[in-house]
Amino acid sequence: MSDWRLAWRLARRELNLRFRGLRLLLACLFLGVGALAAIGSLTRAIDDELARRGSAILGGDVEFAASQRAATPQERSAMARFGTVSETVRMQSMAVRGTTSVPIQLKGVDAAYPLYGTLAVRGTSAARRDARTVWIAPTLAQRLRVAAGGTVRLGSADFVVGGIVADEPDRLGEGFTLGPVAIVSMAGIARTGLIQPGSLYESKYRIRMPAGASPRTAADRMKAAFPAGGWETKTRDRAAPGAERFIDRMGQFLLLVGLSALVIAGIGVGNGVSSYLAARRGSIAALKVLGATSGMIAKVYLLQVAVVSGIGIVAGLVAGAAAVPLLVTLAGDVLPVAPSFAVQPVPLVLAAAYGMLIALAFTAPPLIEAGSIPAAGLLRGTFGQRPVPLRRTLPWVVGAGAAIVALALGTAEQPLLSAGFLAAVAGVLLVLAGFGWIVRRGAARLPRPKRPLLRLAIAALYRPGARTGTLVVALGLGLTLFVLLAAIRTSIDANIARTVPQRAPSLFALDVPPAREAEFRRVVEGVAIHPVIRTVPAMRGTITGYGTTRVADLKTLPEGAWALRGERGLTYSAILPEGSELTAGKLWPRDYAGPPLVSIDARLAEVLALKIGDPISYSLLGVERSARIASFRRISWDTLGFNYVMVFSPNAIEDAPHNLAATIDLAPGQEGMVMRALLPRFPSVSVIEVRGVIGQIRDIVSQMATAITAAASVAILAGIAVLIGAIAAAREARTYDGVILRTLGATRLQVLGVQALEYAFLSIVLSALALLLGLGGAWYVVTQLFSFAWLPDYAVVLATLVGGAVMTMAIGLLGAWPILGARPASALRQL
Repeated sequence: MSDWRLAWRLARRELNLRFRGLRLLLACLFLGVGALAAIGSLTRAIDDELARRGSAILGGDVEFAASQRAATPQERSAMARFGTVSETVRMQSMAVRGTTSVPIQLKGVDAAYPLYGTLAVRGTSAARRDARTVWIAPTLAQRLRVAAGGTVRLGSADFVVGGIVADEPDRLGEGFTLGPVAIVSMAGIARTGLIQPGSLYESKYRIRMPAGASPRTAADRMKAAFPAGGWETKTRDRAAPGAERFIDRMGQFLLLVGLSALVIAGIGVGNGVSSYLAARRGSIAALKVLGATSGMIAKVYLLQVAVVSGIGIVAGLVAGAAAVPLLVTLAGDVLPVAPSFAVQPVPLVLAAAYGMLIALAFTAPPLIEAGSIPAAGLLRGTFGQRPVPLRRTLPWVVGAGAAIVALALGTAEQPLLSAGFLAAVAGVLLVLAGFGWIVRRGAARLPRPKRPLLRLAIAALYRPGARTGTLVVALGLGLTLFVLLAAIRTSIDANIARTVPQRAPSLFALDVPPAREAEFRRVVEGVAIHPVIRTVPAMRGTITGYGTTRVADLKTLPEGAWALRGERGLTYSAILPEGSELTAGKLWPRDYAGPPLVSIDARLAEVLALKIGDPISYSLLGVERSARIASFRRISWDTLGFNYVMVFSPNAIEDAPHNLAATIDLAPGQEGMVMRALLPRFPSVSVIEVRGVIGQIRDIVSQMATAITAAASVAILAGIAVLIGAIAAAREARTYDGVILRTLGATRLQVLGVQALEYAFLSIVLSALALLLGLGGAWYVVTQLFSFAWLPDYAVVLATLVGGAVMTMAIGLLGAWPILGARPASALRQL
């Protein structure tokens, strides 16, 4: 204890509030910890807000939903035993006023709706719910140019607008919708005439349970009582599972990016500490001459580093927590909910732990070196010019690294993704470090150029004490991150701008009566020029089992088995659907009349380990059926056409009541006339303009790309900090070189030219490697994480690489500028 007291007294004398020499350590930890704290706090705040408002978001404590049917009297009676029941119906429809039609989400509600929260309507009350009143969303009012008191046609009935919806309490729980909402009473739904046998609609039953009752128990009892009912169940603790999954996964990805930024910043931390200790070598030598042991030296500077690291970490935590309200404001409607400000202890503790472990891993080698070099060696300026024995530094570095990996994997929802991400970051750092060794060895074997400046620049890469390895890592990281960001952004933009619009149909039409298909085609062909119309039977059902596994018995769904989550579209066909390619098995003959068969998406089959001939059970209209797998298909999901996970043989499901769905390919500009021609003849048909759907997709994907860019920008800042640290660590040696050159008659411009040539050489040789690493990382993010096509704009990527190289060179030269101002006499006395 007395040794630590003495070490603290010595450490305190050299510390000051300006943190001279340790500012880079402070900045790097502040940057990395702040990013982790902000991302973690925002993700946790959104999760907490979703959990707090679970009942209001869901519309009840538990919800049971089914497509194309209402609950039977027995099912409704069973629900009533759990508490107060509210029934709602939702379906895709069209709102018409004059010649203007808008795709909407039509929602029918009963007198008990909403069980939680309030349906707020501007300027009036939504308490009166007669069969002739509709409440509409603000965007629908704008598009139809209608206000309260106006008339809107829904299906085959006219409705009076009772008011504009200001707050629909269960909006988030309803999920993704193609159009604004219009709310009517259950009697109003009946007036529209839209619900007929085969119509695509969804019935939802929300239950408000007594205090202390368990929603999960109610859900389990309902499934046990009606196993073939095909009910999709939600409880208040998972009121918006889609939003929660997106936030959690995006948060996990951004946390990994933030952790990578902190690891990169750790290199800057090591460089900053090494530079600081090199500047303190006179003090260290004096302490050794006065009898200080290596352990005492290490304690003195460990305490200094610990104090500054602690300040950087605490400042990062404060900034990260305080940034949450700002991020919420900037994100606006991107976030599913706007969480209220609250300090989130768990993310802050994790960010602090990561910061301390990174500081330990990267400051241990220079601290150990400072204590191990003899006083005479320090006075001769040998600090940083010989490697420290691995047996002394390896336990600290490996121990801290193992703790970081264990912490990251232990707190991750997807450990394999986290492990792969961290392995990729470590691999990039190792590749760059190995490349730095190659550059140094290669420069030493090059023939000596005749031009003195070029000869000096090449010699600077391999001379004793050269920081070539650190510079290669710093420059390589910066250039790689520039390429990574440019490739990700341009590839995502290209997926939106090129793939979807070129291959998507112009219009979707839902609920086309099969008996009127020929008439539907005649109407379209009567007003459009050479339209291409495709129709398929459209139903909704739930997968209840596969092979020997019952979905209800699974505690967690297999990763990637999204088709088991709720209802899916079902169809049948006598031929292979367009946009599909058989990968295994074969399709049934056109006149097939044997046992029911099904063709399954190949990706889903791989996830569920399915084989040809395995049984699939599914619930359709509350009745469980089964079919055998006949084939697997690769589906082109990016066509925005009819892409069904399961396609059945006609004899499997054609007996169930159903309508048709249609896609219509048109020449540009014909959409409006087709919609105006269809709606009077087919009031029950919902026609959706694909351009609007693409706009929603574009907004969502652009928001994802923006979040990735923002997070990766932190990593770029960390890379810049590493470069600054590398320059600072080599400043003393470069000052010595500059002073000697100027003493021998070199001008300042020539001294600067030597460094410019050195950075130019490194940038040129690193560009190819950075291009390879950056494109590889971007390919993984685009194709594997987000399942987009690989469509980077190589011209933009190369331009970004060149711009990044120029910027890093500029930073290097700016860092060298103070060296030119060093006075030779003063500098030589200090060296």
